[in-house]
Amino acid sequence: MTFDIDDFLAKAKKAQASDIHIHCGKAPSLRINGEIYKIATSVIEYDDILKILDKTLPKEYRKNIENAQDFDYIYELPNIARYRVNYCKDIYHGKFTFRTIPFKVKTLKELCLPSYLETFTHINNGIILVTGATGSGKSTTLASMIDIINKNYKKHIVTIEDPVEFVYEEKKAIITQRSLDIDVKDFKTGIKYALRQDPDVILVGEIRDRETLLSAIEASETGHLVFSTIHTNGTVQSIDRLKGLIEETGQKDFSKRLANCIRGIIHQQLVPTINNGLLAPAVEILTFTSTVSDYVKNEKLNEISLLMQRSTQPNLSTMNSSLYALYKKGLITKETAYEYSLEKVEMEQMLRGIYRNSSQEETIL
Repeated sequence: MTFDIDDFLAKAKKAQASDIHIHCGKAPSLRINGEIYKIATSVIEYDDILKILDKTLPKEYRKNIENAQDFDYIYELPNIARYRVNYCKDIYHGKFTFRTIPFKVKTLKELCLPSYLETFTHINNGIILVTGATGSGKSTTLASMIDIINKNYKKHIVTIEDPVEFVYEEKKAIITQRSLDIDVKDFKTGIKYALRQDPDVILVGEIRDRETLLSAIEASETGHLVFSTIHTNGTVQSIDRLKGLIEETGQKDFSKRLANCIRGIIHQQLVPTINNGLLAPAVEILTFTSTVSDYVKNEKLNEISLLMQRSTQPNLSTMNSSLYALYKKGLITKETAYEYSLEKVEMEQMLRGIYRNSSQEETIL
């Protein structure tokens, strides 16, 4: 089989695939609107895998390819798209996952994200976290927020990513973008040297460990605005996750540091709509008001959850309120709202409160 990766990626782009899976010994697959579709074509052979590596792999990675089990890099197809590529071993053979990255950074409005998120771009210091599962759009949301700063402020933005995904066109800001393994060793080292590069804003691709977390906190405490991501299932749960990276004996003092440096946590999911399976963001927002900060300092996380449930303001909004709003707008079904809810009992009550069958009895999910 002669497999042309560029031609296949171009066709996948026309099909609006978000991800492309290429396995040795299998036919390629595409993820479109959240679902996997297997392509009716010949299987990928071992020689095809080697040709794809030769075509797409940056020279900086080639020296380590023999011993590498998996790694990430960027491949750009001119005038088509950029791709974040993961290469791994799949039963001893190579496997690629290409994630599509648009050339143009979309606005919050284009992404159908809450306009309130722009508020987080107008502050001067602290930490803003975007959380969610893999593929939930965290990087895209961060890119949109970074570009707001780029458009409106004469600042220096430093990004440290694994690898660099969105490439920004400088506007009012100047932007330095650094990729792990090529430009810098790791996130901790990247933050350390970023502080010597006269930054105003630092984007850290992901908080994965204690060292990166403490470095991000120190950067925020010295007057910088830090954006990052973390894999968690909710805003309040993110606080627990961060505390879990610290030794138990130091968590009380650490809670105070978190309360003083975090400005907001955004949790998002992409949920299927009734419009041909297109995806829409459902977003939970936790702004660190003085009340929220006091609860964090005193380790009363349950109180934060109750506060958010009672709130009708955009700065404290739950995932259920976002899902329910999508449902009321006719964008998603009640089954979808329930499936993606983080608090299913509350969601069931919300849905039962307005939907009744013909006999006026409450409809049970």
